[in-house]
Amino acid sequence: AKYPDQFFLDYAISREQTNAKGEKMYVQDKVEEYADEIFSKLDNGAHIYFCGLKGMMPGIQDMLKSVAEKKGLNYDEWLKGLKEKKQWHVEVY
Repeated sequence: AKYPDQFFLDYAISREQTNAKGEKMYVQDKVEEYADEIFSKLDNGAHIYFCGLKGMMPGIQDMLKSVAEKKGLNYDEWLKGLKEKKQWHVEVY
C-alpha cells in the first residue's frame, strides 16, 4: 500500500470481547477507546465510515456526542461540518 500508516483497522466483536466496563464490546466502545486519535484525524481531513445494522447508529452518535461535549465541541455543528466536507459516511440497513 502506498500509505499504510494512514489506515487502521480494529474489530468490535460483541460475542467475544468485552469493553472497559466488562460488558459486550460494540463499535461505539472501540470508537470511544480511540476517540482522541479519531477526533484529531477528523480535524485533519480524515474520513469515518460506519456500515452495518441501522440500530447501531444511535449508540455511536450518543457516544460521539458525549466525547464531543467533553472536548468543548458543539456536536451538531461538528457533525454538520463533517457532512459538509464529505468526511462522514454511513451505510446502514
